[in-house]
Amino acid sequence: MRVVVADDAVLLREGILRILADDAITVTAVVGTAEALLDHVAEAAPELAIVDIRMPPTFTDEGLRAARIIREHHPATAVLLLSQHVQVGGALDLFTADAGGLGYLLKDRIIDIDDFLAAVRRVAAGGSVLDPIVIRALVERRSPSGALAALSGREREVLSLMAQGLSNAAVAARLFVGLRTVETHVNSVFTKLGLPPTPDEHRRVRAVVAYLNGERP
Repeated sequence: MRVVVADDAVLLREGILRILADDAITVTAVVGTAEALLDHVAEAAPELAIVDIRMPPTFTDEGLRAARIIREHHPATAVLLLSQHVQVGGALDLFTADAGGLGYLLKDRIIDIDDFLAAVRRVAAGGSVLDPIVIRALVERRSPSGALAALSGREREVLSLMAQGLSNAAVAARLFVGLRTVETHVNSVFTKLGLPPTPDEHRRVRAVVAYLNGERP
């Protein structure tokens, strides 16, 4: 796997570089600006770009805008977005179009190296990853009197894992329950949220994110 890391914080990006190198992942470049990121993606076509949402010069959404350009003009390069704080707006808009090869994690998640590497490999392979804290923020943003209030605690757990791009089998393994139990919970979640069930993981993520954003999936 060939990865470019785009983050203006030197200590963080060097830490990511070390984690990836220790796992035999090739880092093709480490850049500090969105412009340098786009130039490198166009030239080297890495399989994955790990991108800080806020980058110079304004530290608002330069990385996010670069991610949109990569998704549009370089679809072969997957994108894993990183953020210091939960942003339930612009970053998640990307998921409602096509969730394949796209991830969004809080930077604190990097501390858990195994989970971080699993997310890197999942996104690079065309999967989807959403930070559980982001999902919780989306859930809390919806009206408590709406359909989400009808979900049980276990169903909310399943919803969070679904939105991270996990298959039913992966959810079952994570929760230490049987596959048929997960299938029952998934069907119940989709029924209560008014969403059509689908085996396609990317469509599941898009549907969940769209619903939690208050949009039609």
